[in-house]
Amino acid sequence: MTEALIDAANTGDDDTDRETVENERAELREFIKGLSADDIKSGGWFTKLSAQAMSSYTDKVDWQYFQERYEGVPPDGIVDQRIKMAARYAALEGGLSAGAYSAAVVATLGSLGGASPATVPAAITTMMVDVAFITRLQLRLAYDISVLYRVPLDLSDPDDMWKLIRVAFTIKSGEVVREGVAKAVPAMMRPLIKRFYSGTVLNAAKGLPVVGKHLLQRNIIKIGIPAVGVPLAVVLNRYTTLLAGRHAQAVFRNEARVIELAEGLSERSRHPQSMLWVAWLVIMADQKIADDEALLMRHMVRLVRDRHQVIDERLARLVDVDPAEVWRRLDSEPGDLSDLLDVADRVATVDGAVNAREKAVISELQDRCRRD
Repeated sequence: MTEALIDAANTGDDDTDRETVENERAELREFIKGLSADDIKSGGWFTKLSAQAMSSYTDKVDWQYFQERYEGVPPDGIVDQRIKMAARYAALEGGLSAGAYSAAVVATLGSLGGASPATVPAAITTMMVDVAFITRLQLRLAYDISVLYRVPLDLSDPDDMWKLIRVAFTIKSGEVVREGVAKAVPAMMRPLIKRFYSGTVLNAAKGLPVVGKHLLQRNIIKIGIPAVGVPLAVVLNRYTTLLAGRHAQAVFRNEARVIELAEGLSERSRHPQSMLWVAWLVIMADQKIADDEALLMRHMVRLVRDRHQVIDERLARLVDVDPAEVWRRLDSEPGDLSDLLDVADRVATVDGAVNAREKAVISELQDRCRRD
């Protein structure tokens, strides 16, 4: 969220909330005026808005920024409040935008393709302010949550930026689950929404990239169903923001859990280099690499390098792990190897229940680490 929204949230004042949201809308209206019809039609609006939303924000908002406002509160407590407050702002903005919508907005959508690249109809500006507000709100909310859980994101890195976008807008494999949107509204409205998804009004959105298309479609629903515009806009804005916030919390909290595990194992390890080999042997026991396993290994390698100054080039080039080589390494290690047993147990459970092949590796490791 923006700093203004964060500060307004701290006051808990409804009038302040409304004023802040209206100021945000006015700022975004100026941004939309700078777009062309081609920006909207091609999806370029999303690229420009993402840059505008995050460029200066990331310089100001860090973990310390939140600690100054919520001193001593654990991340879960702050994240929960931020999500609820963002949903409140989203609902408030939905009501303000929906009040300005009319049939002219829907009608204008169909003619957008014929608009001059230099002009955006006023009706489209009305819709795009709503789209931009929710887009920026959810993008910054996801970033806030990553900061609060101390999950590092470098938004100058395309991979990290795309990760933030996927998390913020709950995008999976380039698709958005439509059923989830339908369930956000009262049952009597769901058939209308499902029918509207396949309506001709969406033809205007077909040329947009995946993210822009998703966000535009979400908004078209709010203005394309007669007689339910304002309440539906409020419900959908609130629901999609709650959904985005809870999804971001689940993703970044889980990553924070894995990072915390990697830090603990690295800190306690008496055999950091062998720890990496044992971890990789357990991970590859079933010849599959879960996302959490890959994440854990990446952070363990980083921490062993940073804390123990250990860089294992052989492991970095490894294609197939040979258990015999791991056992030879353990045979040459001095002292108590119980820390490696702990590593194996924790690595095996990072992605859920321990499977039979992982249990077999751990059993063999127990025998090899037993020293009388």
